[in-house]
Amino acid sequence: MAKSQRREPVSSCKDKTTVDDHTKRILHRDIERQRRQEMTNLCTSLRNLLPLEYIKGKRAISDHMQEAVNHIKDLEKKIEELGIKRDELKNLSNLRVLVSNRENSNGCAPTCEVMIRSCLVGVEVVINGGFEEQFLHSRMMQVLLKEGLNVINSVSAKVINLFS
Repeated sequence: MAKSQRREPVSSCKDKTTVDDHTKRILHRDIERQRRQEMTNLCTSLRNLLPLEYIKGKRAISDHMQEAVNHIKDLEKKIEELGIKRDELKNLSNLRVLVSNRENSNGCAPTCEVMIRSCLVGVEVVINGGFEEQFLHSRMMQVLLKEGLNVINSVSAKVINLFS
């Protein structure tokens, strides 16, 4: 009986070690499963943020990651280009330009004054001009849109001098 009493603690110690190892493995497996699930969710979120042209036809997560990097690089390039344009416009701020049109009936050349100045949300362009103001206004709009600027507001008015 002495031998069996000695074996119990040994076997119980082995059982305890086995149970601890088994519990550790289960815990590790659950933690790893949660990690993989979280990575899957994060990759799905990233993929949903990408424009379609970056993920079109790609199925692997590594492809999506590479396209996310490409998209970020493209955005950085656009930010840099816009910064350069902004700086160019700031350099033009508070600039006054006199533009000469054709001579009017009196033989005097009507002038058109263009003022470009910075404002709270961007750049303000003010045109005070002669009789071809409508043409100048539409041409200015075309130039601004061609340069990629957003036109928030545009007003054109013709003032008639009744005292001349």
